[in-house]
Amino acid sequence: MKNQECATKKTKKHRFFIISFNLLIINCFSTLNIAQVRAANDEPVFSVVQSKENTQQWTGITKRLQSLGLKYCVISLAEIKTAADWGDRKVLFLPNVETLTPTQVISLEEWSSKGGNIIASGPVGSLSAPGVRQLLRSLLGSYWGFGLAGTQQIKPANTKSPAWANQAQMFGKIRGGVLVADSAISQAAAVWNAQDNPAAVVTTERSTLMGWRWGTDIASTFELDNAWLKAAINRHLTTSSQNRNKIPGATANCSTTIASAPDKGTGSRENTVNSQLPTPQVEPIDQLEQTVHWNVQPNSNTPIDEREAIALQQELENLISRIESADLAASVHPANVAEAIISKPQSLKEEETRVASTRPGFTTPNKQQAIAQARLVAKNIPQLIAKKNYALARQQWLATRASLWKHFPINRRLAPAEIRAVWLDRGTIVRAGSEKGLAEVFDRLAQSGINTVFFETINASYPIYPSKVAPQQNSLIRGWNPLASGVKLAHERGMELHAWVWTFAAGNQRHNQIINVNPNYPGPVLAAHPDWANYDNKGNTIPPGQTKPFFDQANPQLRQYLLKLFAEIVTDYQVDGLQLDYIRYPFQDPSAGRTYGYGKAARAQFQQLTGVDPLTISPTQTDLWQKWTDFRTQQVDSFVADVSQMLRQKGEHLILSVAVFPLPEQERIQKLQQHWEVWARRGDIDLIVPMTYAQDTARFQRLAQPWIASTQLGSTLLVPGIRLLSLPNLAAFDQLQLIRDLPASGYALFAAENFNSDLLKIFSSTQGKVQPVASEPIPHRQPFQTAIARYAALKREWQFLIQNEQLPIPGTTISEFNNQIEVVDKALGQLAAAPSATKLLTAKATLTRFQSKFRIWMREVTLNNPYQVKVWENRLATIERLLRYGERRSRLR
Repeated sequence: MKNQECATKKTKKHRFFIISFNLLIINCFSTLNIAQVRAANDEPVFSVVQSKENTQQWTGITKRLQSLGLKYCVISLAEIKTAADWGDRKVLFLPNVETLTPTQVISLEEWSSKGGNIIASGPVGSLSAPGVRQLLRSLLGSYWGFGLAGTQQIKPANTKSPAWANQAQMFGKIRGGVLVADSAISQAAAVWNAQDNPAAVVTTERSTLMGWRWGTDIASTFELDNAWLKAAINRHLTTSSQNRNKIPGATANCSTTIASAPDKGTGSRENTVNSQLPTPQVEPIDQLEQTVHWNVQPNSNTPIDEREAIALQQELENLISRIESADLAASVHPANVAEAIISKPQSLKEEETRVASTRPGFTTPNKQQAIAQARLVAKNIPQLIAKKNYALARQQWLATRASLWKHFPINRRLAPAEIRAVWLDRGTIVRAGSEKGLAEVFDRLAQSGINTVFFETINASYPIYPSKVAPQQNSLIRGWNPLASGVKLAHERGMELHAWVWTFAAGNQRHNQIINVNPNYPGPVLAAHPDWANYDNKGNTIPPGQTKPFFDQANPQLRQYLLKLFAEIVTDYQVDGLQLDYIRYPFQDPSAGRTYGYGKAARAQFQQLTGVDPLTISPTQTDLWQKWTDFRTQQVDSFVADVSQMLRQKGEHLILSVAVFPLPEQERIQKLQQHWEVWARRGDIDLIVPMTYAQDTARFQRLAQPWIASTQLGSTLLVPGIRLLSLPNLAAFDQLQLIRDLPASGYALFAAENFNSDLLKIFSSTQGKVQPVASEPIPHRQPFQTAIARYAALKREWQFLIQNEQLPIPGTTISEFNNQIEVVDKALGQLAAAPSATKLLTAKATLTRFQSKFRIWMREVTLNNPYQVKVWENRLATIERLLRYGERRSRLR
């Protein structure tokens, strides 16, 4: 140890002399123009990193680089080891590098702190380990959020654009992704010409991140790529010239390239050359592992590529982190602490010490052994794949995942204050047969901690209650009123009931079979009003391969009927809210000639607007087709607004939620005309419930996380859906834990009919009602009270770890950290106790200051446990969203 310290001191002393010498040299030349220095310097101006991931793109990258008129140095990813590897080159360019090691990213951070500048493009680091991604976010001040469908126009930022980023050639059409600013010092240098103008280029003092794969024709043009890179290099070189500190290091051995201006037509020749290479895939960024086949078959010897191997490793690491996160939450939950005091009054401190001694991971010794084994399996997966033992790799992965699942703390309460919803389906209601039978269903749900029930009230145009508006009640209901009983039973048990209604789906062939009518029967409403029907481009009410006819969303009589029907529900029954299902058109595929929406009213209205019958146009007629798509999308948008307005008139307490598809925005508009981001931003809806159904947690995360992290939803709360059908109970719990580790307000389970006894036991232990603990607030009903409750859970975790010396925060800052914890606690508590506009403003400002400092406080913790730090950041973000939602609901403006 002493020898290491001595060596370190010598190194620092050596660097001191180097830096001093460099400062002298820089002072001598400080008056020279930047361009003159570059012209006189034979050393490369910047370095470019070549990796396996950009090898196929390297021809295009090289052609662009050679046209810059600057000397550059090519280095491999393996050369990024220490901060001394890059010599005087003050700019490092990482084009489309998706995988970095912890050593490499720490080296980047150290180099940047000494004056180095980083330019990156594409989903930089997106396939790296969680800790690496977190450090990159801090380093670059932003990260790649999700991909944009097709090409989008890049334009100057809405705010005052920086002078270096306002050249005309820097703006045009690009295929790229949305960048999410992750720092208070981040600035958008350019934005996409899309809803809310999301960031396309984000900068900090030491970094520039471009939101597209630089150097690929499929993403951008030759000229636009070079305009941005040259501007960024000049910007950073200018900034560096003002910094007198020369970057230490003197390695001059690298493969340099003397830039030469390309002949005319290079761009077209580049297209020719690149066309002979495999075309790089620009997959949607919100589907990071879309090439990974997660339906792992244990005996399959199908080859596993490098990307899938990385994803398999990452998922095991993430699962370990979720188990540790759940353990920590259980260790400090008041219900568990109270139980320990009651059962063993003298052993609470011993229990805390025992739990603390099991670091890392807040786990018991048995869990530590399982985790150690899992990490070994994850480490060995690449070796098995290298030997082509694909079946064995899959078998070990599946066995390890199953083993880890068993170590979730499912026997202790750990759930935060959250929305715990379930869809109570028509089949379960019918089978209940009476209020007594339905009471048994509600008893099970209440015991499991469910606080919100989406009660299927309208199915295939049949109300489950006796309606004065609808032509016919569901014939399977006899002698009782399930809706009236459901409201009564829910409220008696402290639960909310929201009427779940089918909106634009008029019938159901499967339901027809159950009630023994003609399979093609369109449902009672369309049977009475055939002019309200919708059609595909072949004249079918039910598209081929589907089972449901739809209403014509543009028909004014149909819209008035639905509004009257929904008003009857919320007026005659004391429901707590309304959930719109099938609030869309049927699935379509315009590229395959399968389109929908040609109802009588829709055709007439569109023809009146444009002079064209929509049946006569095709997707190849770009402008007209876009108008037709916009027209249909607007029919859904406007109806949601109408329902929202009606509910507000009926009662401010009524909650409006929507069950929606989590497809990428543009794809969803083309295939479903469902643009729920608009409904959220307008404030029409309270809850978005995306149907993020998946049979494994990795795919569930790919579906849910982009929307949970979205900045396009205004103050609306997002509640991901989990489908229980065929999902192992522990897999369901794993998905639940992921939601709790992300900035979400709760979850919804589909459906009650799949709620088995084993799942009931798990939920009863981890989230069930505990006496005499007071009932928890529900986020959409009591957002400010939920915010302080969730913050209290965070505070307990931090205090527990500090007390047990498991939170490595420097002693000089621990006092400040503790003090600021109390400041936020006080502000949130005062707001929850007596909401006012002034207290809300104070709480928001206090929380924002705390969030900005949190990453600094957690710098060392992030290196050892990046997942847990990110979980805490996500929970702080959830509190921030609850404040915004509460502001809207309470009208504290």
